[in-house]
Amino acid sequence: MKIVIVGCGRVGSTLAESLDADGHEVIIFDIKTAAFDRLPETFKGAAVRGDGTDEEVLRRNGAGDADIFLSLTEGDNRNIMSAQVAMENLQIPQVIAKINDPVRAAAYAELGVVTLCRTNLMVESVSRHLDLGIQTGPGIDIPSEAHKHPHHRIGADAIDAVEPTEAEPAAGTPGTRVNPAPVQASGKTRQADARRGQRPGFRRWRS
Repeated sequence: MKIVIVGCGRVGSTLAESLDADGHEVIIFDIKTAAFDRLPETFKGAAVRGDGTDEEVLRRNGAGDADIFLSLTEGDNRNIMSAQVAMENLQIPQVIAKINDPVRAAAYAELGVVTLCRTNLMVESVSRHLDLGIQTGPGIDIPSEAHKHPHHRIGADAIDAVEPTEAEPAAGTPGTRVNPAPVQASGKTRQADARRGQRPGFRRWRS
């Protein structure tokens, strides 16, 4: 399969390494060239310095016909924006956006975006290990009904009103492909009838 990853952090680079080793075609984007230092010298995929929210950058570097698109940067805004581009403009069949805020992850899932919530995953893991019985939202939230145009209801203005926009990429030509082999850069579905409750900054789920 052809898999695009936006964000070469710890999660993105680990997935890229594993998927590449399994024989998949991997293209990974990051706005910082130094991020590609996390990739091993054996990585055979493409490492591209560029903005993963930019449709032109994605298309120019081969993301248009991807089978899977994973948006895994540290910014919720950037992840949801790139996921929307992948879903709506590139029409990639499987798209996942990492959203750290549980409330926003649930909201975006209701609009048709598959979300990965690290906060929910960690709380669930701690609860399970300590046998605390804490109920939380799903780690991966799969929409019960796909919404083809989530950006009509969640626009950039609405997103930026909640969270500041991330810094722009460093100066230079966007979409610059970094030689990845070796890398030379230095340095299921939720229950529909689930009753939901909230406490400040966190969303609890009760079955």
